[in-house]
Amino acid sequence: MIIPWEQIDPETLSRLIESFVLREGTDYGEHEKTLEQKVEDVRRQLRCGEAVLVWSELTESINIMPRGQFRPD
Repeated sequence: MIIPWEQIDPETLSRLIESFVLREGTDYGEHEKTLEQKVEDVRRQLRCGEAVLVWSELTESINIMPRGQFRPD
């Protein structure tokens, strides 16, 4: 189920994004980005609809994923 990011407390959203960024381990190419830059990139993706917050009832957890990868059960 998609959770509207606008309904999440701003501090909680920041912590969710930071946790996501820290566990992703993504390669950002030639130029390494700071944690703050990575967090802002994800926040921008949520704002413009490229990424979504997804609640999994099966695992009782929330994740961030590209909108195109979300497959409702």
